[in-house]
Amino acid sequence: MSVNGFTHFITPDGARFEPWDERRLRTLAEQIRAGIAEHLAGHARDAGGPLPAAQKVELTELYLDEGLDAANAAQIAAGGAGLSVRGEQMIRARVRDALLGLGGLQALMDDPGVETINANGCDVVFAIRADGQSTPEAPIADNDEAMVELVRALARSGEEERRFDRGVARLNAMLPDGSRLFAAMGVAKRPCLSIRKNLLQDVSLRDLVERGMLDEKLAAFLTALAGAKFNLLISGGTSDGKTTLLRALLGALPPETRLVTIEDTFELNLDQYPHRHRDVVAYQAREPNTEGQGEVSQAELVRWALRMSPDRVIVGELRNDEFIPMCNAMNQGLDGSMATVHASSSEQVVERLINLGLQSPERLSAEATVRLLGSAVDFIIQLGRQRDKTRVVTSIREVCGSDGASLITNETWRPGDDRRAVRGVQLRPQTLERLVEAGYDPAAWE
Repeated sequence: MSVNGFTHFITPDGARFEPWDERRLRTLAEQIRAGIAEHLAGHARDAGGPLPAAQKVELTELYLDEGLDAANAAQIAAGGAGLSVRGEQMIRARVRDALLGLGGLQALMDDPGVETINANGCDVVFAIRADGQSTPEAPIADNDEAMVELVRALARSGEEERRFDRGVARLNAMLPDGSRLFAAMGVAKRPCLSIRKNLLQDVSLRDLVERGMLDEKLAAFLTALAGAKFNLLISGGTSDGKTTLLRALLGALPPETRLVTIEDTFELNLDQYPHRHRDVVAYQAREPNTEGQGEVSQAELVRWALRMSPDRVIVGELRNDEFIPMCNAMNQGLDGSMATVHASSSEQVVERLINLGLQSPERLSAEATVRLLGSAVDFIIQLGRQRDKTRVVTSIREVCGSDGASLITNETWRPGDDRRAVRGVQLRPQTLERLVEAGYDPAAWE
C-alpha cells in the first residue's frame, strides 16, 4: 500500500496489524527514512547540487510528518491502532539521526562522557570514557552493510567527501563537529571504525589548569615559551592530549599572529575561533584520485607554507617526510613554530625522529637527524597519564644541542610523585633572559 509516496506493510486482506513492537518500529523508521532520502535526492537534483542545511532540515521535518501520517492512516485503515507517542518519538529520532545526524552513533556522540567510539562490526561496539573505562554499547546499525552506508554518509558530511569502498578500503576523515573518524572495510572480517571525539576545541591553558593537566606555575611557563617564540615539540601517546595542548599554546598568542597549519586531516580548526585566531591558513594533505594523481603530502604543504608569509608554521603531527622540511623551516627563522609527535616518553622522541629521518627521501643518518633536531627544536613537552587516567604534562626538556647520535637536553620540568611535572634542573641563563623579555616573572622560577 502506498500513501503520499511512502510504502508501508499491510497484513493480507486488511487484517488487523499486530501490536507495534520495537522491530516493527525500526522497520517503519527505515521505510520512512528511505522515502525521505529519495525525496531529498530529487530536490538536490532539481537544485543542481547539495541542499542548504536549513532547507534539508525543513524538508526532512515536512516529509517526516507526512510519513507518520501515512503510517497511522494505513494502520487505522487495517483496523489497528495508530502509533503511540513513544513510538512516534522513537521513529522521529531514528530518522533525524540517520538523515541529519550520525545514525546509530548519535547517542554516543551526544554523550559528553564518551571520548572514543570503537566498532568491530555493526553490533560489537565499545565506548571509551575519560577514566579509560571501556563499556559495551548498543549496535550502531542493523547490519554490517548498513554500517558501511553509515560510514559513507559520514564521509560525505565532512569538509571534503572521501571514498570508502573496496577500491579505497580505509577512510580517514574529520566529522562536522571536529571528531576524527578512521574506518576500514574489506581487509578485516567485518567493517570497523574508531571515532576520537574532539571535546576541547576552543581551549586555553587556563582551561587545562582547571582540568588538572598542569598547574598555574607551569601554565605561566608555557605561556612564556609560546610568547618568546621558542620552537616547541609536543610528544605523547595516543589520546594523551597532544592536539588539545597545541590548541591551548596557540591560544596564548596574540590573535593577529599569522598561522599556517598543516594536517593530514583537519583537526585543529583554529579558523573557527576568530576571537583567538584572526589570520589562519589551514592546509590539509590530499590523497591521490582514482588515477593516482593529485596527491599533496604534508611535506609539500610545509614548503608551500613558507611562501605564505607566516609568523609561525604548525604541523599537527610529524609522522612522515614532513619532519625534515619542518625542521628546516624552524632553522630558517620561523621561530615559534610547533608540532606534535607520537612517542611515549621524551627519550623515545629522538628514536622516533631518527626513524623518520632514515625513512625520508633524504635518508638522513642518525647523527644528521639528531643534529637537525638539536638546532631546530628548543623544547620537548611530554604528556602522559596518571594512574586514574588524568592527562598531565609529565616533563619538559630544554634542547641544548647534539653530540653524535645523542640529543643533549636539560629536564627543566620532571615527573613528580603523581607524574605531574614539577621543577627540575635550572634553565640556561640565555633561555631565562629570553623568557623574561616575553613577560615571564623570573621570581616564578626561583
